[in-house]
Amino acid sequence: MEKVSAVVIVYNEEKNLRECLETVQWADEIVVVDSHSQDLTVEIAHEFTKKIFQKEYKGHIDKKRFAVSKAAHDWVFSIDADERLTPELKEEIRGVLEQGGGEVVGYDMPRMTWHLGRWIHHGEWYPNRVTRLFRRSRMRYEGTEPHDRVILEGKRGHLSGMLLHYNYRNFAHQVQTVQAYSDIAAKALFTEGRSAGFRNLFLRPPFKFLKCYILKKGFLDGWPGFIIAATSAFYVLAKYVKLYEMKRCTNRERT
Repeated sequence: MEKVSAVVIVYNEEKNLRECLETVQWADEIVVVDSHSQDLTVEIAHEFTKKIFQKEYKGHIDKKRFAVSKAAHDWVFSIDADERLTPELKEEIRGVLEQGGGEVVGYDMPRMTWHLGRWIHHGEWYPNRVTRLFRRSRMRYEGTEPHDRVILEGKRGHLSGMLLHYNYRNFAHQVQTVQAYSDIAAKALFTEGRSAGFRNLFLRPPFKFLKCYILKKGFLDGWPGFIIAATSAFYVLAKYVKLYEMKRCTNRERT
């Protein structure tokens, strides 16, 4: 069986980390990359591994790249602190490692999210396939902050075992995260030289809601589906409004 490294990036994750790492103890090693947490994150990580690294936060994608670079094995399973590996997914991964992967250099898997008291089965949150198992020698991270994207140099396979996601404690936490992520996204768009404009400010937010709630059948998840669609639309609006503000401030400084 080929060996695999489980990697996780963290910051102030004392409420999530132990349950996350318990589901990847089967890996040949666990790598944790922290950014100087102020809670018990590092102490909890020490219960599972000695491979704990500190890295100044320079972006989500940069931190993921660093974590993968610290893995000792070519096969890497990347997991976030608010995620849990199911037994079914674990067995599928072990099967891949026993067979060596063949021509396949990375695998995606469905991710299911728990929010507002229920599992979400529709909308853009499900099945939300994510590529988390890959050969580090045949992949690279791209994307726009704070959302990474795994680019594979070879064939992609598909697993059916579920990755469980507990991303928000409650609605207040969801709104707090939307604010934080829209800040990061707006700065990334500004750095790329993007502009807000009529289409992004006026058309993208309602289209996002319609896509999540109607086209992707988010309405079948009841009120949680409506709330997810509405906050997703607000996230789009927020990042472009913040980009608009940045552009205006820059233009004022030039005049």
